[in-house]
Amino acid sequence: MEATAVTTPVKIILGSSSIARRKILAEMGYEFTVTSADIDEKCIRKEKPEELVMALAEAKANAIIDKLQADNNQEKDAEFTILIAADTAEAILQRLPAHDHVKDAQPALLITCDQVVVYEGAVREKPSSEEEARAFMKGYSGGHAATVSSVLVTNLKTGFSKVEYDRVEIYFHEIPDEVIDKLIEEGLVLRVAGGLIIEHPLIVPYVKEVVGTTDSVMGLPKALTEKLLREAL
Repeated sequence: MEATAVTTPVKIILGSSSIARRKILAEMGYEFTVTSADIDEKCIRKEKPEELVMALAEAKANAIIDKLQADNNQEKDAEFTILIAADTAEAILQRLPAHDHVKDAQPALLITCDQVVVYEGAVREKPSSEEEARAFMKGYSGGHAATVSSVLVTNLKTGFSKVEYDRVEIYFHEIPDEVIDKLIEEGLVLRVAGGLIIEHPLIVPYVKEVVGTTDSVMGLPKALTEKLLREAL
């Protein structure tokens, strides 16, 4: 039985620009806001794919937290200027406690993620070109690959933070060259780890077996995300 969404009043922030992750989190029953991290992922390298995706999720969380703190400081500076302009101690006393109460009343949980594809022991991130995407997909044809996805949940109120990963094995039938050409022409495969999409209507007929869940392959494993959200609260 699929777990129901966390019902405690909580603000959810999805630290990802991925449309697939937004869709999955919405399917889980959550309302959330979206932001993204501006980091150079190539600067973070780890020997094992599991270590890499967890380190990248942590780096994204740190970058987003820094951005949120900077935005919050700007808001405080602007608010302080307004209060000074009001020029009465009463105005300051009336507004500051209320602001602090609202700020502290509701916990906020930040979700950050990362994913790589593992093919014949090598880690694959987003293709750097159409040629690389084509080579990736030709390798999957009649073969096997795995996705390794990380989820990190950070409670911005308590400081609790926990990261775990999920691995899914995917086996393919032979994929016709014309299907690969159409996917590359469409462009979506250039924006995902390993150029790997199993939910696309063009590729679905050529997916032989998935050992794991499709939502994990799409970048946000539901069960793991739900587990970490509950632990964070």
